[in-house]
Amino acid sequence: MPQVDEFGQAVGDLVPGWEPRERPAPVTLTGRYVRVQPLTSARYSELFDAVCGPEDGPLWTYRPIRRPGSLAELWMHLAAIVDDPANVTFALVPREGPYAGRAAGIASYLRIEPATGQVEVGGVLFARALQRTRAATEAIHLLMRHAFDDLGYRRFEWKCDSLNEPSRRAAARLGFSHEGRFRRHMITQGRNRDTDWFSVIDAEWPAVRAAHERWLDPANFDGGRQLASLSDLTAPLLAGQSQGS
Repeated sequence: MPQVDEFGQAVGDLVPGWEPRERPAPVTLTGRYVRVQPLTSARYSELFDAVCGPEDGPLWTYRPIRRPGSLAELWMHLAAIVDDPANVTFALVPREGPYAGRAAGIASYLRIEPATGQVEVGGVLFARALQRTRAATEAIHLLMRHAFDDLGYRRFEWKCDSLNEPSRRAAARLGFSHEGRFRRHMITQGRNRDTDWFSVIDAEWPAVRAAHERWLDPANFDGGRQLASLSDLTAPLLAGQSQGS
């Protein structure tokens, strides 16, 4: 039952002792399979090799620009992202696989709201060899864990083009709940974009974190083959949230 104030109006639950949270800083987060490090120009050439090959055009379909055709073009794109004071952008450096020790992706903290404790992970770009790997999953997990466990945020968001099916599936696999669709939300590469919104909130995070950790545990892999899929681990959580809404 909703609470009622002195005017007889329904109001939200009190948040005892709430204070604005610390703003995320460019920190290094280290996991078993990946390091999430502040993005600097020292990584730009590695990223050009990882995500800007002639066959990598599909990686850029839902990004603000088409695939850069030169290091200089990528450099300008990434420099603008890094220099934006509203965001914090990271290089994703796998510790295993063909890109071990080299940047093979990026991700940013966006829409950072310390006063209300919400933050979005966005601008996610994985090299094809990084996709569907333990390192890719752990990178997002580390960013979520830092926001919730270290900084005390209440809400972690994921957004994507409504037509970007791989991103929609990734959000569900990671335990994000679909909240709705913002129609005609923006124009990207001259095309309309409807945006789907997903989130994990602090009350859900312990169960989502446990699912991530169970999947990432080396014991869940036999010769590189997963024994339990992350989707199987998070699907019951999403079903429970749907039933409780």
